[in-house]
Amino acid sequence: MVPDGVTIYQILTTIYFTTFTVMSEGKEVRKKGMSEVREIIRKKDIDLPPLLTRKIERYLKEGIIKKKYLEQVIDQVAKEYDLAKVEPGEGVGVLAAQSIGEPGTQMMMRTKHYAGTAMDVTRGLPRLIEIFDARRTPKTPMMTIYLEQDLNNLEKAEKLAHSIKETRLKDVAKNTEVNFLKYEVIIELDKHELTKRGITPKKLEEIIKAKFAERAKVHDEKLVFRAPKKTAASMQKLKEEVQATHLSGVKGVSYVVIQKEGKDYVLYTKGTNLKMVFDFKGIDKKRTKSNDIMEIENIFGIEAARNALVYETLETLKEAGLKVDPRHVTLVADTMCVDGIIKAIGRHGVSGDKASVLARASFEETVKHLLKAGAYGEEDRLKGVVENIIVGQVIALGTGIPELIIKGQPGKAGK
Repeated sequence: MVPDGVTIYQILTTIYFTTFTVMSEGKEVRKKGMSEVREIIRKKDIDLPPLLTRKIERYLKEGIIKKKYLEQVIDQVAKEYDLAKVEPGEGVGVLAAQSIGEPGTQMMMRTKHYAGTAMDVTRGLPRLIEIFDARRTPKTPMMTIYLEQDLNNLEKAEKLAHSIKETRLKDVAKNTEVNFLKYEVIIELDKHELTKRGITPKKLEEIIKAKFAERAKVHDEKLVFRAPKKTAASMQKLKEEVQATHLSGVKGVSYVVIQKEGKDYVLYTKGTNLKMVFDFKGIDKKRTKSNDIMEIENIFGIEAARNALVYETLETLKEAGLKVDPRHVTLVADTMCVDGIIKAIGRHGVSGDKASVLARASFEETVKHLLKAGAYGEEDRLKGVVENIIVGQVIALGTGIPELIIKGQPGKAGK
């Protein structure tokens, strides 16, 4: 960190998330009042890509970097940029595994306790395992909902939170009775709760009739449901179905908390359903996010899911007080998403789908893979790292990439 408090990490984020092709030297446009940075770079003979140069210029113009510390910042950025370069043939896969795996072993000891907080969220190592296992549904799904500027006040935030929270029939029931003599489930309604949640008798009747048709009777203060079969199992199933009937709000969102962060009122939900939330007016769709990576893939596609993988992993590590170079995380995320779908890191995903028989056998279920390969006559071309190590050959990493050729000395005849 330089003396004025600007972290070099802010500037170098560009390196991690932009390809070196984009950052390669190209035509630079000099702008009035922004040439001082380029002049220092030229005098010091520093090799910085235009993208980083422009970022330093912008921070200088905005006052984030003070002029007296400009040379220090440029020197530090040049140093970090040089360290960020990767040599050809570097074993980036094993480096990524080490860089994420080793800090991960410390996560159980460093995991903070959040007793008494409004939201119960999976954190630390369990969350990291959840991400890399590509679980279809997270243990604690949640959304972070931002509001547009015209709705960014407490009164409107509370109104929106009230509209988003799901209301089921069990939430507006005073009492639920199961009558085994008549094979009926009777719900006694709480009129105060119905009014509070904005559910009119007409709307309630429409919802009940649409779902249960002739099997339901709507009275002034109670609902009567008839079981399709006269069995105890049918009665129990009917009771559960009746209580879970959706009346209003967003399906799956059971809890909403409002927190003020800076000038923004932010809604945190227990449960996630981005499709339904985006139908509400006043939601800032550009900033609203979910921790359900599979839901993001289904709605926005694989690229958005890949970005969510990177973000969720880095945030989980950050919460545990661990800092990992984002390039290691992006490499893992790219590997998980390279086939157009999210695959787990394991025998049911990336490791189990390798083309090499020996590579698959080296991970788990060795006998199964070898027998299957023998039965189907599979061949192993020995192109990867693991399979070459198994057979004792030089791996195609580092100095193992180039092939050396001995240059013969000419003979007496000059041949």
